[in-house]
Amino acid sequence: MSQPLAERMRPKTLDEYIGQQHLVGKGAVLRKMIDAGRISSFILWGPPGVGKTTLAQIIAHRLETPFYTLSAVTSGVKDVREVIEKARAGRFFSQQSPILFIDEIHRFSKSQQDSLLGAVEKGTVTLIGATTENPSFEVIRPLLSRCQLYVLKPLEKEDLLQLLHRVIEGDAIMKERQIELKETDAMLRYSGGDARKLLNILELVVEADGDIPVVITDEKVVSRLQQNPLAYDKDGEMHYDIISAFIKSIRGSDPDGALYWLARMVEGGEDPAFIARRLVISASEDIGLANPNALLLANAAFDAVMKIGWPEGRIPLAEATVYLATSPKSNSAYEGINAALGVVRETGNLPVPLHLRNAPTQLMKQLGYGKDYKYAHAYQGNFVEQQFLPDELQSRRLWHPQDNMAEAKMRERMLHLWGKRFE
Repeated sequence: MSQPLAERMRPKTLDEYIGQQHLVGKGAVLRKMIDAGRISSFILWGPPGVGKTTLAQIIAHRLETPFYTLSAVTSGVKDVREVIEKARAGRFFSQQSPILFIDEIHRFSKSQQDSLLGAVEKGTVTLIGATTENPSFEVIRPLLSRCQLYVLKPLEKEDLLQLLHRVIEGDAIMKERQIELKETDAMLRYSGGDARKLLNILELVVEADGDIPVVITDEKVVSRLQQNPLAYDKDGEMHYDIISAFIKSIRGSDPDGALYWLARMVEGGEDPAFIARRLVISASEDIGLANPNALLLANAAFDAVMKIGWPEGRIPLAEATVYLATSPKSNSAYEGINAALGVVRETGNLPVPLHLRNAPTQLMKQLGYGKDYKYAHAYQGNFVEQQFLPDELQSRRLWHPQDNMAEAKMRERMLHLWGKRFE
């Protein structure tokens, strides 16, 4: 029995690797480390099917170092310790530390992650973790601080088309079918930037077609996938499409739409923590200062779901979903931090004005640190006008209140305090 197409086409070298040029392209950070023959521990964060596992295997092969792999789903602390002991015993034979690859590292418990710390810190192993979830939520801080974090992106249309052509021209089984890519929009849309999903779709459509040559059309792809939706998504759900529809329904103030997509995720077996995190993000990004209580309720729903689990967890999730969908909306804080980041990247490390600096030593006081700082609480109304931005940015505005009752009050207060600056 032949291997699945996605496994047959797994790249063996960086030259065969498609996508992620910001990491492995000429002069990119990972490429430089690999070419130098030494890498440090890192975590790859990105959606499924973008090459996390493949990249780890290519690195191990390129560096000719022992490669150990653990799945966070099936491995316990005992397994981690056994692998670390093997790596320690085999270290003599390799200049580079053995690589320990942990797939779905976000599923490792705190104790499992703790058991890795010493080995990573001492260089007994070089850890490569792969995760589809935000590591800042799922990876303990001491371990995260010892690893670089690299973000992998969904594959672009050009990447996916390159992969398709490589498959139909280079895979022996596919070459026999003489595949003609007449239309590709449906395949690319259903794949969602996931190379594995794309190849599964192609394999499914080709296997169902008795003709030679096999002519791929959008209609044929849609028809085949509707008959067998499980074939193009591991969990029977278009994971990222559905969470996108969920968040956009909340943003669009449609509680019915939001509840429908929530139900799709619940029924499809989605991780409740994944849903709850998205609610917290939505509360901050989309409701924001128009209703600050939204973040409190979303956070409370997250805590409740973690405490009570399924099936009752669907109730606080639904409560938070309806509350967020029916709340007034503002993304002024989101826009404000993005504007501030843009200014920082544009202007670099501007000096902190002297009056805003601490002066814990006599020398600092002599240099003018903290001089002329006005303590707001010493003035009427707990406010006094003074400069808080670097000299070069004194006139820049970053936060702009939006048209809702809560921010209208904030704007009134800022006008009262600062006058024309907030007009």
